[in-house]
Amino acid sequence: MAVTAEQVKALRDRTGAGMMECKAALIESGGDMDAAIDILRKRGLAQAAKKAGRSTSEGLIGCFISGDSRTGALVEVNCESDFVARTDDFKALVDAVAAEVVKAGDGVTDAILTDPNGPVAPRIAAGIAKLGENMGASRLVRFSGDGYVGSYVHMGGKIGVLVQFAPVAADAANRPEFRTLAKEIAMQVAAASPQFVRRDEIPADVLERERAVYRGQMEGSNKPPQVLEKIIEGKLGSFYEQVVLPDQPSIRDPKTTVSQMIAAAAKTLGTDVRVTRFARLRVGEAS
Repeated sequence: MAVTAEQVKALRDRTGAGMMECKAALIESGGDMDAAIDILRKRGLAQAAKKAGRSTSEGLIGCFISGDSRTGALVEVNCESDFVARTDDFKALVDAVAAEVVKAGDGVTDAILTDPNGPVAPRIAAGIAKLGENMGASRLVRFSGDGYVGSYVHMGGKIGVLVQFAPVAADAANRPEFRTLAKEIAMQVAAASPQFVRRDEIPADVLERERAVYRGQMEGSNKPPQVLEKIIEGKLGSFYEQVVLPDQPSIRDPKTTVSQMIAAAAKTLGTDVRVTRFARLRVGEAS
């Protein structure tokens, strides 16, 4: 049958496949658009299988925040080369996958990224068919609830951060001071890579390991045990500054801690401001 240029363009817009592939699929389907999409999906998945053994060490972290800023997602989508990772088509794919994770709901897990009947795998397959490299969505983080979710993407998508704040009044959440703070905290997480929101989140065995190191450093000092313990607790302050977000020196002003920065913003806003959790993904760190 004859296939029009308009049909081919419409199919290409919906699938991202090449012009010739779209034309062939439309001819095979007798002009049925949905059937042609299924044909391209099957061929895309076949191409994905052929490329499945090739290394995907490059890629981007995608981020999507809902309109009310109560839900946010990070996803890592990998490809073979930095060249492809920097293309507009790959960036659009990453953004689309992040949006699908937000839409999937609170029970979403990493399984959505590889489910052949889910919303992500067909997008990945179409990307493989169009860009010619092996690709895969490898992990996700999704925050939702009554609090405010801020985000920051660094190094052109090599690092992505989500930060969730405890609920604040709508008028405070909409003020530029609060939104600036949310971005600053997300940038802090991107740059300084803290591990915990509060000191009491640090596992006891981790703290004891640090104390053991400090004790070992002072062996033979002949100091009384009570003095040694005070010194050890003092040294733990430096450890907290490395791994606990509020204890870290601000990347903007090292003389100010993150907790002081949050307190200053809270005073300006006239409401309590508290970080409840954060996540930081860097391309390739989980491989």
